[in-house]
Amino acid sequence: MRTTIILFLSLIITAGCKSPVGEKSIQAFADGEIIKISKSDLQDKIKGGWAGQVIGCTYGGPTEFQWNGTMIGDHVLIPWDETRMLWYYENSPGLYDDVYMDLTFVDVFEKHGLDAHDSLHALAFARAEYPLWHANQAARYNILNGIMPPASGHWKNNPHADDIDFQIEADFAGLMAPGMPNAAADIGWRIGHIMNYGDGVYGGIYVAAMYSLAFVYDDMEFIVEEALKTIPPQSEFYQCIADVIQWYKQNPDDWKSAWFEAQKKWTFDKGCPDGVFRSFNIDAKIN
Repeated sequence: MRTTIILFLSLIITAGCKSPVGEKSIQAFADGEIIKISKSDLQDKIKGGWAGQVIGCTYGGPTEFQWNGTMIGDHVLIPWDETRMLWYYENSPGLYDDVYMDLTFVDVFEKHGLDAHDSLHALAFARAEYPLWHANQAARYNILNGIMPPASGHWKNNPHADDIDFQIEADFAGLMAPGMPNAAADIGWRIGHIMNYGDGVYGGIYVAAMYSLAFVYDDMEFIVEEALKTIPPQSEFYQCIADVIQWYKQNPDDWKSAWFEAQKKWTFDKGCPDGVFRSFNIDAKIN
């Protein structure tokens, strides 16, 4: 009961707080409204969030980077059985960089509290032994050479600043802020700049806000649109997602049509050196 009451108070206090990134914060609940989440439901949703991330990483493993610039054909079958996760964990652990980066940030919060300084998060993954790529690896190099956040993720120091790194490892921020999207955005703003900048940060904040809203809403269209309020409308990330929502509404039964429209307008990767003169694109907004 005590846990539930504390959660009630947190929801009331945070629902109207200002987001550090959006021009307006999310007002997902009426002033003074109490959103009730039982302890068992809360635990179930948190476990489901983590399970979904691990399952998603595993299921997408065989197709990662195999169909660059195009979609996977309907005839392609993705193998799946109860042995897949264990096999990938033991044979291709780098596939789970999404997960072990998330868990690193959670571990820092557990050890040092919710006000843990950005430098503690930065040093935790910079000194870790697990493999990293793109913005995360560039940030690791920066941090180990004395360039600390937010400079470690700035585009002048990190050519991967707009990549998807924080976007794929921001799940924890939403899972730690159930029903509190502005709190999730605040966590994302602080940690996202360790390895990313601009759209690379906004992508993570958007994902975290959707996770947070999913604790109290089941309407996917509402969650997708409401979470976008945490992102500055002038950003390309906001404009890309807004376009996708519009294209979906124009033809809700044909997701491929929306995919092609997004591919035509937004597939340009502005920074990642690995994508030069190739169809490879790991930019946050299109991924």
